[in-house]
Amino acid sequence: MGQGEVTPTVLVVDDDEPYRERLVRAFGRHGFAAHGAASTSEALERARELRPGYAVIDLRLPDGSGLELVREMRAMDARATLVVLTGYGSIATAVEAVRRGATHYLTKPADVDDILLAFAGATLPEGEAAAREHQVPSLARAEWEHIQRVLADCGGNISQAARLLRIQRRSLQRKLAKHPVPK
Repeated sequence: MGQGEVTPTVLVVDDDEPYRERLVRAFGRHGFAAHGAASTSEALERARELRPGYAVIDLRLPDGSGLELVREMRAMDARATLVVLTGYGSIATAVEAVRRGATHYLTKPADVDDILLAFAGATLPEGEAAAREHQVPSLARAEWEHIQRVLADCGGNISQAARLLRIQRRSLQRKLAKHPVPK
């Protein structure tokens, strides 16, 4: 950074301490003044104090939703770049995150390079407009996505996935034999 340049500040909000600390260290190596928070209440306190230009916010926090935190941080600073992270990616949640003010939405495990790319493309109005105009997926599509997520969580074990979904194994196999449902 040259003389007179201000160090950008980033707030990493995630209750997974090892992941949060790894991101904070990585942002520090990339020239950011990086800070962490483990909850929405701690994040709001730190955001009021630090006024970060960038934030990485986990969707699921122990004391509230990352979506609500996005809305509150956006109200504090309309210019801040806010990236939502989640281990439970879905189209509907991504759309809601953008509607509340998130600039981007990434699924975990996102590394600092993924997040920096999201920061760099933060002002792409085409992506935001597309997200705002997105149609809610059909019930069949939502079911298909849910089945795929559960199956992935079970490492591809159809019997275990069927138990978790509370359907018979053969029924699950029939659903999986169908092609993905259109959006």
